[in-house]
Amino acid sequence: MHLSRNLISGKRKYLLGLILLLFISGICVAFSMEGGDDFDISRREVLLRRIGHELLLQSGDSTSRVLPVEKIAENEYQIRFEKELTFQPALLVNTTGRLLAKDPFASDYVVNVLNCDNSSVAYGYAISKDKKDDIVTCKGRVQPRACYRINIKFKPAGIYTAKNRYLLGSLPFLAFVGFIFLRSVKPKPRRTLPLPEDGQHTGMITLGSVLFDAKDRKLVANGKTIDLTGTETRVLRIFALSPNEIIERSRLQKEIWEDEGVIVGRSLDMFISKLRKKLEVDPDIKIVVIRSKGYKLEIKAH
Repeated sequence: MHLSRNLISGKRKYLLGLILLLFISGICVAFSMEGGDDFDISRREVLLRRIGHELLLQSGDSTSRVLPVEKIAENEYQIRFEKELTFQPALLVNTTGRLLAKDPFASDYVVNVLNCDNSSVAYGYAISKDKKDDIVTCKGRVQPRACYRINIKFKPAGIYTAKNRYLLGSLPFLAFVGFIFLRSVKPKPRRTLPLPEDGQHTGMITLGSVLFDAKDRKLVANGKTIDLTGTETRVLRIFALSPNEIIERSRLQKEIWEDEGVIVGRSLDMFISKLRKKLEVDPDIKIVVIRSKGYKLEIKAH
């Protein structure tokens, strides 16, 4: 009996040690590749600052500064300027293409030029390694002088993808080892009570005096029914599940459009505008812009 217990105990210690060893190995691999990542990121930021510098020169400004490039999300950067500028979309497309050609991991990217005051998209386009998939329009329209920020989002590639695949590739094996270990420790089953139905399970969410029916894509207020499109429903559901909290613009774009393969900043602004009009049935509910961050669904408490 004691021998059996000792064997089981030894087996568990061995499995725990193996899992810990694999976890540490994964961390070591990540850190060993981090040095290369830092160099590539620094080089990319220099190219982005050069893009900002050339845009200022094209705008006739040779004295004001390009502010420090900010990394706002994974593989996404923002170029900011000290003063207002004007730009020609054709020159912007050509300048970014010429300079980013020096970055071996920047074959696919999306550029959005945002207005500083409300984060709306003044101009945007997408470049793909396969040129037939490029999305570039309105190149001949000169944009008025104003405060702009330029967001450039790159498709993960090269060393970033290799590292992620290596780490993610070890997860199935870790899961298998963990499964074997957990099977050797079977907890006693516990009785669980059924969860009460709430808005997330039924699709009905209360927003102030408005009832949001996510399942049937509609708003109900004061006996009136307002129909929603599928995309409007998905956007509003993200807000409704986090009322009075800031939702990042990049998160909305990622969750709503990334699966379709194309992210268009103007589409988000359009759907936000439509939702605002439909939510006017209750003056205590509104979607507001949080400058440099995103949006927030404000619901005033009574």
